[in-house]
Amino acid sequence: MASILEVENIRKNFGRTEVLKDIRFTMEEGEALSIIGSSGSGKTTLLRCLNFLETPDEGIIRVRGEELFNAAQKGSGSEAVIRRKRLHFGLVFQSFNLFPQYTALENVMLAPSLLAKEDSSIQKETLADRARELLDQMGLSDRADNYPHQLSGGQQQRVAIARALALHPDILCFDEPTSALDPELTGEVLKVIRALAEHKTTMIIVTHEMAFARDVSDRAIFMDDGVIVEQGPSRELFDNPKMERTRKFISSFGG
Repeated sequence: MASILEVENIRKNFGRTEVLKDIRFTMEEGEALSIIGSSGSGKTTLLRCLNFLETPDEGIIRVRGEELFNAAQKGSGSEAVIRRKRLHFGLVFQSFNLFPQYTALENVMLAPSLLAKEDSSIQKETLADRARELLDQMGLSDRADNYPHQLSGGQQQRVAIARALALHPDILCFDEPTSALDPELTGEVLKVIRALAEHKTTMIIVTHEMAFARDVSDRAIFMDDGVIVEQGPSRELFDNPKMERTRKFISSFGG
């Protein structure tokens, strides 16, 4: 089976600080991949590189065999080209990043509506229906006309997940999706992600929720100091890590 995502030799520096060092991994369609590691290990920078919010200094990124990025070819294209490349990935931020002036429905519809202006093949009348379906999937059908300030943190994050799904991304990426939530709201967001995993949504989840990562992910990657220390089937990595650095990290969470 061909990989949906191939990441080869990704390196990223900020000044003299090497944040990502020769990152390599692949993903299959329908797979949930958790990325774990201490703060500052490079997890978020990796997600930002995949979503073209940062530009790697070296490396190649392919989705469905299409080369989206190759550092050997200088320049990653115009802003319009980069926007098109971003459509392969949906990104859910830790701090929701909803537009406060728009309702939940309008937040979910915004990106597809902008895309419809560029692509006449998109049926504008179906955008609201799709957005309502996604809000219903998130358990928020009764919150479509609420503004972000009228929603709890958990509800805002579920709107953000619906928004990320609205453009039918190949891969849905989560950057610490529960870190800004109170413990009682964390469960409702994890429940949504668990349901997406059960429906074989292809996902990359950067998380500190160790038990969730172990139980929901198909595979896991442990990063430390900008390198992938260990990767493999999630239960195997959590229950029987091969590397001492992985063992120490997991044991610090009581795993």
